[in-house]
This record gives sequence, structure tokens and C-alpha cells, in this order.
Amino acid sequence: MSEQEVLTCSSARNRGGVQRVEGKLRASVEKGEYYEAHQMYRTLFFRYMSQGKHAEARELMYSGAVLFFSHNQKNSAADLSMLVLESLEKSDAKVIDDILEHLAKLFTLMDPNSPERVAFVSRAIKWSSDGSAKLGHPKLHQQLAVTLWKEQNYSESRYHFLHSSDGEGCADMLVEYSASQGYRSEVDMFVAQAVLQFLCLKNKPSASVVFTTYTQKHPSIEKGPPFVQPLLNFIWFLLLAVDGGKLTVFTVLCEQYQPSLKRDPMYNEYLDRIGQLFFGVPPKQSSSYGGLLGNLLNSLMGASEEEAEEGQEDSSPIELD
Repeated sequence: MSEQEVLTCSSARNRGGVQRVEGKLRASVEKGEYYEAHQMYRTLFFRYMSQGKHAEARELMYSGAVLFFSHNQKNSAADLSMLVLESLEKSDAKVIDDILEHLAKLFTLMDPNSPERVAFVSRAIKWSSDGSAKLGHPKLHQQLAVTLWKEQNYSESRYHFLHSSDGEGCADMLVEYSASQGYRSEVDMFVAQAVLQFLCLKNKPSASVVFTTYTQKHPSIEKGPPFVQPLLNFIWFLLLAVDGGKLTVFTVLCEQYQPSLKRDPMYNEYLDRIGQLFFGVPPKQSSSYGGLLGNLLNSLMGASEEEAEEGQEDSSPIELD
């Protein structure tokens, strides 16, 4: 028997063992022996982990969490969900679609208002951060965004869409968000913010898709370009200017549309960042802000390592809230 055949047989035996144990645990849960089953899951988790059987531990905790959720045992389910993450954090598991889908499903099953969900999503995103996805894997963000959208948590959904590559989905969500909770006079502001934030993340393709889709589908926006709303015309011209990369065009554009840009104090902060990324504008020498604006600028958006290597220093991080 070859080495590969030995490994295959060993893996099959391990899966068979997990399935047998899983069957016994499932029977305990079905009988309502929740506490006993939960403790047995935990015992088996640490046993598997100590033996280096990370995949088996993860699979068992995932199936157990889903089972507990189906019996409305939310605390036990959340605990096993955290153990799924622990198995990933302590192993060399690759970031693959199946695992991302499992993490997204556990997130969906959790109580939206539970502190465990907040902790879970934070750790899941951190684990999925790999290679170019330093702020979390785009596919995971996309699945989280869709779940939050279905829960009508539009603000959080928007955040995760921004870190995905799903500009069309983001636009569809924003149309619903605007129509259900926004004023008619602000229909242009919903998409303007998203486009500027996508550009701050150097995601020009998604910025273009979200703008085109939103302006085509929103019932309160007349067909364009050009548009009735000056702010939409500014965003349209800005996307064209980004393609051209000419600083003079960008500068004149920002000057001409200042009345529209003053509608939100964050617009010019986003444009400062966009100027640095796409038009070679040097970063500000200092950026000390207080109050609400300071909070908005403090966190998410800063120069990446790659930009630093290219000599683009950033002293004005921008949070995409």
C-alpha cells in the first residue's frame, strides 16, 4: 500500500470515528440531555485538538453548533461556534470557500443582539485575513453583508459590503435602505458615500458598479447621466477622472462642486484620501480632529503595507462606518 493510500485510509477512519461519536451526541441532544451533550462536545474537542486532529475537531463542533441552534440552545451553540474558530486559529487550515460558508452560517444562526455574535464575527474576520485580504476575506464579508441586509441592519450590512467585491449587491441593499429609511432629498447621498468609501479602499471596479446599479434601479432617480442631482454628476465625473488620473481635472472638479460636497463634512476627507491614492496628492502633514469627526477618522482606512512600500505615507486614516 502506498503512502497516499495509507493517508487516505487513515482519513476515512477518522471521519468514520467522528460520525459514530456525532451520532451518539445527536441522540443525547434529541433526548433533551443538552448539558451532558454540551460537556461531551467540549471534552471531545480538547481531546481531538491535543491529538492534532484539528479538522475533526472543527467538523464536530460545527455540526454540534448547528444541532444546538436547531434546538434553540443558543448559549451552547455559541460556545461550540467559538470552538470552531479556536480550531482554525490553532491549525494551519487554509481559507477556503467551505469554511467561509460554515462561518457565515453560524453567524446567521446566532442571535443578532448577542455579545457572542460580535465576538464571533470579529475573530472570524481576523482569521480570514490572508494575503491581499488584510481586512478580512471578501467572500466572508459578502455573506455577512447579505445576512445583515436580510435582518434590515443596513448600516452594518453596508460596512461588510464595502469590504467585499459585490458592488451590485451593495447597490441593491442601498436602494432598499434609502427607500425604506431615507429622505427623498438624500437619495444621492446614500450612493455618494458608498462610492467614495470604495475608492478610499482602492476598489474602483466596485465603486463603478455600485454607482451604475444604484442610479439605474433607484425609483427616485431619473435616468442619467447627466442627473438632476449635482452630487450624482460629481460622482460620475469623479469616476471618469480616476480613470484619467489627471490632478488638474480632479482639483477643478472638487472646486466646482463644493456646494454639493459641503452637504456632508466627511466628503472632503474622503476626497483628500482619494487624491492621495489616484492623483498623487501628498498626504497632510498633520491630522488632529476631535469629537465626532475624530471618531470617524480614527480607525479603518489607512495606508496598506503595499502603499508604504511604494512610498505613499498616510497620516489621515479614514473610518468607513
